[in-house]
Formats: sequence, structure tokens, C-alpha cells
Amino acid sequence: MLTGGIILFTGLSLMSGAIIAFIRWGNGTLAPWFPTRKLITTGPYALLRNPMITGVVVTLIGEAVVILSYSILIWAIAFFLINDIYFLMYEEPNLERKFGEEYRQYKQKVPRWIPRFKKHLT
Repeated sequence: MLTGGIILFTGLSLMSGAIIAFIRWGNGTLAPWFPTRKLITTGPYALLRNPMITGVVVTLIGEAVVILSYSILIWAIAFFLINDIYFLMYEEPNLERKFGEEYRQYKQKVPRWIPRFKKHLT
């Protein structure tokens, strides 16, 4: 139960951080009629390219653990797979058109789903 709660809290924190970043640094919102006008590369977006979706998946996994629900775990997996396909086929090509080289460089440095926590040697 405690493990599930920690996982759930982690997912909710990641989602909250992504929403705040959209508003604070992206000059826009999650709403398609008022999208961000700047590429966000700070906050949770410095660790991974899709912190909102990762946060939702982690939250669902935490919820599945807390209430011991295989149905929610299956939904988390399906949600992830659907979004993985969507990001590969639509979202990332669209962001490349919108932000160009800046997004291509960001893509090379920052992983899509799972953050890397190793130190960078400079």
C-alpha cells in the first residue's frame, strides 16, 4: 500500500510539474486552442520529453498497486502504448515542424519516456 502511494504521488507530482511548466515557460496551456508558443526544455521537460503522459502512466500504476487492480494496470499499459504510437506518428513530427532544429537537438539530448539520472561530463 505504501509503495503504491509513493508511486501515485510521484506520478501526480510529475503531471503537476508539467502543467506548471506549460503555463510558466511555454506561454500557453494544454488546451489545443491555446498551445504553447515556446519549446519547454526546463523543469520536468529537462528530464524527459513527455512528463505529462509519463506522469499519467505512473499515476495509473500507483493506483493499480494501491487498490490491487489488474484492470487499471492493463489500462495503464494500453494508455502508454496508444500514446507511444501517437507521439511517434503525430506529436513529434508536428513539434519538429513547429520548432525545427531546436526540437531536433532537444530530442537527441532528452529521452522520450524514462529519465536518465546519470551525471553529464562536460
